[in-house]
Amino acid sequence: MPELPEVHTTVTGLSKTIVGCRIVDMWTNYNSLYFKGSKTIKDPAYFKHFRKEVIGKKIVSVSRRAKNILINLESGQTILIHMKMTGHIMIGRYVFNAKNKKDPWTPVLDERKALHDPFNRFIRFVITLSDSNGKKAIIKHLVLSDMRKFAKVTLIENDSIAQENNDHLGDLGPEPLEPGFTFSVFKEQLLKKPAGKIKTVLMDQTIISGVGNIYSDEALWRAGIHPEERVENISDSLLKKIYGAVQKVLNHGIDFGGDSMSDYRNVDGERGKFQEQHQAYRKTGQKCSFKIGTGRTAKKCPGIILRKKVGGRSAHFCSVHQKLKVHQKLGTH
Repeated sequence: MPELPEVHTTVTGLSKTIVGCRIVDMWTNYNSLYFKGSKTIKDPAYFKHFRKEVIGKKIVSVSRRAKNILINLESGQTILIHMKMTGHIMIGRYVFNAKNKKDPWTPVLDERKALHDPFNRFIRFVITLSDSNGKKAIIKHLVLSDMRKFAKVTLIENDSIAQENNDHLGDLGPEPLEPGFTFSVFKEQLLKKPAGKIKTVLMDQTIISGVGNIYSDEALWRAGIHPEERVENISDSLLKKIYGAVQKVLNHGIDFGGDSMSDYRNVDGERGKFQEQHQAYRKTGQKCSFKIGTGRTAKKCPGIILRKKVGGRSAHFCSVHQKLKVHQKLGTH
């Protein structure tokens, strides 16, 4: 599932390509009885309402909250897209072929090569965009490729975004890369689940927004903490290591354009490169590259990367420098 760096990368790309454009048409083949009555475009009745509300509207900005993409319209409404497990958004020129019922949308032949990547062919949702006045010829399409059809698209009012009772954003934890996310805030949030295993708590979106399976593994590897260590048993000094590691790996993820170990692609249809920087995630059986000690005396960790289910998710960690142990209680040094 795309995490904070992937969503950030997507938002950055959208901000450069669709702000100022006007929505002139819309299409989807999401249609699920399971979602009947939901306020998402997977319900055909809601999609009809959604389409009526947004066509003709100008896009004024694009932002992010946790793993949600927020496309803000001049009407005071926001299109919310959560890419879920296999979704990613691209911008390009596409053509529709009704005869191809499985994948009716394809990029035009002279579009950039990356858009023709087989991972980008599962188009489930399309927004057709024109210039700001909506009078000129169509210039581009925003498409959502979503192989497993898990993504969510809906419409919310801007003035509800910060409200705690918002159905889509109300229960999210603080943003880990915001200036106000201090160590004190980090510790306070983790202590809401003191008996929880640290990897599971880091991934809990009500505790901290945007951290998922990949970046929790990488942060805990960097901090030297076993993924099953209970929050209440981690000392302040080690918590500070985790705090710094979380911010470092998230920023690295952004620097490398996100992680494309799985389906994620950026708005140009291209792969990110953070998967080339993995130290723990999906490195099962490989030698650990952690350096124990500092300077000339530093030695390479003799451990091996292991894989274990933690809270229903796969955790990857070192057998040596991330051994499970009971650390000092919170509040001691």
